[in-house]
Amino acid sequence: MHPSRLVRKTGTLLLAASLLGASMAPAQAAMVGTTQALAAEQGTLDRAKLASLLEREDLQLQLKAMGVDIDQARDRVANLTDAEVARINRQIETLPAGGDSFLGILVLIFVIFIITDALGATDIFPFVHPIK
Repeated sequence: MHPSRLVRKTGTLLLAASLLGASMAPAQAAMVGTTQALAAEQGTLDRAKLASLLEREDLQLQLKAMGVDIDQARDRVANLTDAEVARINRQIETLPAGGDSFLGILVLIFVIFIITDALGATDIFPFVHPIK
């Protein structure tokens, strides 16, 4: 055998062995309960509901008037946990109907942004300094 032929055969064997080893990764499967499936779906629905509120033109105008960038608000809503989104939606549902609910939503989002600024997760308002 020539050295180049030996190198090619060795390289081919090593490549085949590495491909076989990669395809034998262990797989895990588990049962998903109805409660878990419903909770995941509810989280998606809650997030979509909150995101749809940010699409309202009147809310966007109020947020801009307060100095909040709409894209940052959308990003923040996208980064909330399912529990946080559910809690915000519950608070929104308990607000009275009409003009007060709009103001309540606005105040709630404003408070969330102030809290996230204080925690250092966002930097929206220059007057809020992160907690050290």
